[in-house]
Amino acid sequence: MAAGVPVAADSRPLMRAPEDRESMPSFDIVSQVDGHEVTNAVDQTNRELKKRYDFKGVQASFEQEGHEVTMKAPSEFQLKQMYDILTVRLAGRQVDLRCLQVDAPDVNVSEARQRVTVRQGIDTELARKIVKMIKHEKMKVQVAIQGEKVRVSGKKRDDLQQVISLLKGADLSMPLQFDNFRD
Repeated sequence: MAAGVPVAADSRPLMRAPEDRESMPSFDIVSQVDGHEVTNAVDQTNRELKKRYDFKGVQASFEQEGHEVTMKAPSEFQLKQMYDILTVRLAGRQVDLRCLQVDAPDVNVSEARQRVTVRQGIDTELARKIVKMIKHEKMKVQVAIQGEKVRVSGKKRDDLQQVISLLKGADLSMPLQFDNFRD
């Protein structure tokens, strides 16, 4: 072996990663909601329903299955009141209300139901809108859609910070978080 070359214990030269391949700074744009906060908000609203005078003796409840909350009440008017209670509790727990998707109420003779879905992830349409918005500003970054998130990478950290400020100022249909920032 040549002098000065590091050698492993079994007499093989150690392989080193090339120094010229530095990775570019990047971050991910995601839209996530804390499921525990949603569960806690639903529990609080169920407790509040039991205490409210206008819901005394009424079969009204919230049921949660995964990311869907189903409201049940005798009338459509009471569903609207229940939705107001739910939004106050979710906002109190720092859950952004833009992630809620409310379905039309199903009303029959005995009860009314309405489903509220807590949306997670960036759908393809919103991801394309984000990519188009960034490309329109002609920033020196690369944007790639990766499933339910969007990856932004660039040579300079300042360019990435400009993208973040652009998206924070944009009026989008979903709340965005910026995750996995790497230098």
